[in-house]
Amino acid sequence: MINSQDIKNGTCIRLDGKLYFCVEFLHVKPGKGNTIMRTKLKDVVSGRVIDRRFNIDEKLEDVRVERRPYQYSYNEGEHYHFLNQETWEDVVIDKSLINGVDFMIEGMVVDVVSDASTETVLYAEVPVKVQLKVTYTEPGIKGDTATNTLKPATVESGATVRVPLFVNEGEIIEINTTDGSYVGRVRQ
Repeated sequence: MINSQDIKNGTCIRLDGKLYFCVEFLHVKPGKGNTIMRTKLKDVVSGRVIDRRFNIDEKLEDVRVERRPYQYSYNEGEHYHFLNQETWEDVVIDKSLINGVDFMIEGMVVDVVSDASTETVLYAEVPVKVQLKVTYTEPGIKGDTATNTLKPATVESGATVRVPLFVNEGEIIEINTTDGSYVGRVRQ
């Protein structure tokens, strides 16, 4: 149990039977009355963000979470298999619990966040920026780079990304996995 005043960004709490991560907090001391804690909490499972206020002396159930590196092996439909880098055990995670699943390729190391007390997997997170090879895109026309026009490109994970006209097939590009946007070309 922790006091509500001890909540910081990244703190995980159990509230109404659900797990939430604190993404924003603010101590508010009004002119009259008690100090309150205003928070934005993100639901671990659904990703929904809620606003919640707590009195300063309110007790909350904190959850100890652990982040461990796991290597992506393969998938069977909606179930993805990961290999623990320390114990070599195979862990199966549902597709809906993986952030950035469209940009995963075999052998990629992702962070798996789990509840330390029950060893329950909460979610898996692909790195924010990944480098993938372009497997197919239409060739750009020489001299057609003056505008910010984008074209679709398929990368080795199978996802489609909008890239500038000068990007060609076979090049390695960097992608932001949170929104699927093109970041830049990787020089080799």
